[in-house]
Parts: sequence; C-alpha cells; structure tokens
Amino acid sequence: MTDTMNAVAYSHALPIDDPTSLEDVTLPVPAVGPHDLLVKVVAVSVNPADVKVRSDMDPDGVPTVLGFDAAGTVAAVGSDVTLYAVGDEVYYAGAMGRSGSNAELQAVDERIVGTKPKSATFAEAAALPLTTLTAWEGLFDKLKLTAESMGTLLVVGGAGGVGSMIIQLLKARTPGIRIVASAGREASQEWVRSLGADEVVRHGEHLTEDVKRVAPEGIDYIYSTNTVGQMDAYIEILNPFGEIVATDNPGLVDLGLFAGKSLSWHSELMFTRSVFTTADMVVQHELLTTVGEMMDAGTIRSTMTSAFSPLNAEQLRLAHASVETGRTLGKVVVTNEPLAS
Repeated sequence: MTDTMNAVAYSHALPIDDPTSLEDVTLPVPAVGPHDLLVKVVAVSVNPADVKVRSDMDPDGVPTVLGFDAAGTVAAVGSDVTLYAVGDEVYYAGAMGRSGSNAELQAVDERIVGTKPKSATFAEAAALPLTTLTAWEGLFDKLKLTAESMGTLLVVGGAGGVGSMIIQLLKARTPGIRIVASAGREASQEWVRSLGADEVVRHGEHLTEDVKRVAPEGIDYIYSTNTVGQMDAYIEILNPFGEIVATDNPGLVDLGLFAGKSLSWHSELMFTRSVFTTADMVVQHELLTTVGEMMDAGTIRSTMTSAFSPLNAEQLRLAHASVETGRTLGKVVVTNEPLAS
C-alpha cells in the first residue's frame, strides 16, 4: 500500500458554486489505531452536517476532508481489532474530530462500524448510517419505545434522511405507534406515505391545525429535526407526560413551559458515543449490523434518492449543491460504482 491517497478536501469556507470550494487533493494515508479499520471507501452520502461544516467552519487554508457516512471494504486492521477482517464489507457514520469519508481510504473505529447489508449496493448502504443511528437512538434509547408501546408520534421533517429512517423503524418495530409525519411538497408527502406514515401534515404555521385534524386525541411523542420556532406548537399539541426528541438546537427554551403538562425533553446527537469513547460504544456496531439484517430481510429500504459518480470533487460539489436546496428527499449519495442508466 502506498503512503498517499486521493481525497476531496476544502481549504476555505466558500460557496459551493466556487470551483475551489471542494478540490481533488493527494494526502497521506491515515494512521491506523489499535481499534481502527482502514476502509477503502466506495460510496459516501452528503448530510446537512457536511454542508454546514463546509460553509461555516473555515480551516484557514489547511486541506480538510469532510464526510461522515461511508460504505466500503476493509483494507487493513489495527492490532486490537476483533470484529472485522481484511476484505469485509462495512458501512458507518464516522466520528467528529477525525478525517472524513471523502477520501480513497479512511480510518474508523471498528466499534462504530456495521456489517454492510448483503442485498444493498455500496451506494444504498452509504445512505443509511448517520440517519439510522440518529433515528434509532432517539426512538429506542431516549423514548424507550418497544413492540408493546402505544400512542401517536409526530415526525417533524418526515421526508428528510432522519425522518425517513424514523418512519421505517417505527413501522418495523413498534406496530402500536400511530405515525404522523410533517412534509411540505406533494412529492415529500408521497414519499413519507410510501415509507409507512399513517397521516401527513404540513410544516410551520399549519402544523397545529393539521395535527389537531388528523390526531384530535393529541400527540404523545414528537421527534423533531427542525425545532426552531416550533416550541409553542409542540407544547400545545402534546398530551400530558408527552416527550420530545430533537436533533437540532432550538436556542433558548423556557423549560418552565413544560411543567404544566409534565413534558420531557431529549437531545439526540449520534456522535456522543464516539466523541466521549463511552463504555457502550460498540452498541453502534450492533445496531448498524441489526439494521443491515433488517434491510436484507426486506423490512427496511435504503433512503438513497439520487446518486452522483464518481467520487471526486466535481461530483461532491454537485451533491452539496443538491443538499443545500433543502428540497431533497431521503439521501444524496456519491459513489465509485457505475450508475444505472
């Protein structure tokens, strides 16, 4: 193996239509730690987090590789690796603070890596990890939903990557939960229905009236990917003892407003386990592998809706531009696999 690799990096925070916003570069192959896999990356997906980092965090001229989601093949393993071997096909969401997936090779801790679903292409698998971990942890770790759970759950932003996985996991694992999803455009509404949403409501100013129409009995749980400006509506539509999981930062929140109904608030960041190297970090390996098995069984499908190829700066700029519109359904992927004609 050579000492250098091809990668796509950004050196300054620039608009995506600037041809130097993302550039093809040659960088050293990352060092492999004791628990690391060195993965030959085949496909990545572009998340809103990638766009936000690229546009808001200037690396002051230092070529920096973005990307969280990836799928690929193990090329080398660290001295303490026990879960995988060279040649295994894997998928994962990476970690904050480490070089990203937009590269020929990436080092990633085996404990946050899942076994790629056999029935999926690398591109289809790359669409899933970050959003799957976010959805799973919010639903089953924070809200502690089970197969016996009952009630109504509102997914705010149902057509996005996280919302698309929330709906599918609820449908597959919690048959007693009624799913209400918010979606704007007609295409978004059709998408969330195809994933299993029982009812569809509009975003923003129409949210409260639409929810009261389709769920007059009230909402028991809210999973929100877009919380800013929504708190009054959430408090109004939630039943007593209701719970909110949020993936974003809503700003200053007066938790005293929650007291009358005894409402609960949960923050969800799927990077917490890897950032703090928690004792249960291997749980992410286990749940990604479980979801891969669910996909092979046909109970979960990939949320990939568009793909670019090959994995280079030009195609990643196109993918970032697509995500920046805020109108994408599911996930946008960039892959070295040939695209179907």
